[in-house]
Amino acid sequence: MPRVTQARRQPRTHAPRTLWEEGRHPGALVVLVAAVALVVATLVSLWFGERIGVFFDVVFVLTCIGAALAVRPRDFFTVGVLPPLLLAATVLALALADRGAVARADDPLAQALVSGLAHHALALVLGYGLALAVLALRQVALRNRGQLRRRSTPARSARPQAAPGRVPQPRTGEPAAQPAAESPASAEQDAPAAR
Repeated sequence: MPRVTQARRQPRTHAPRTLWEEGRHPGALVVLVAAVALVVATLVSLWFGERIGVFFDVVFVLTCIGAALAVRPRDFFTVGVLPPLLLAATVLALALADRGAVARADDPLAQALVSGLAHHALALVLGYGLALAVLALRQVALRNRGQLRRRSTPARSARPQAAPGRVPQPRTGEPAAQPAAESPASAEQDAPAAR
């Protein structure tokens, strides 16, 4: 029977990516998907009511978090500035099309823009803060190979241990080490010899 000399190759198994490492999409694509998501949320909000409301705010916050998780690391800046620009663009488009959806119908354009941003300020703060927090956590995870904390390694003493019975020499600028106090048993053994 012929002998097989070549060992079977085991396929390389890489550790699965963590949530923080998954995002690999270009910034432009993430911005486009986020904008489409907000357009759909706006249309749904206007379909069921006359104004954008809580549903829009929830979708906005989730979109900001999703964008921060989906973008590739090279485009973190793009998503980092996205939430305020995305909300401002949405409110401006609504103020141009139907001022009553974001402010009073008789408000001028500038007032409608400010009112719309003020009415959705909580969503903006939450979406922006959470997006920046997710980007910061992803940055930490990228530095630590997918982990949010460094793996613990055995602590090594910065100063080498002296041999037993030897007093270590002080480093420059350190006071000299005092010899250790003798135990009572060794003091009694030395006392009869001194008499």
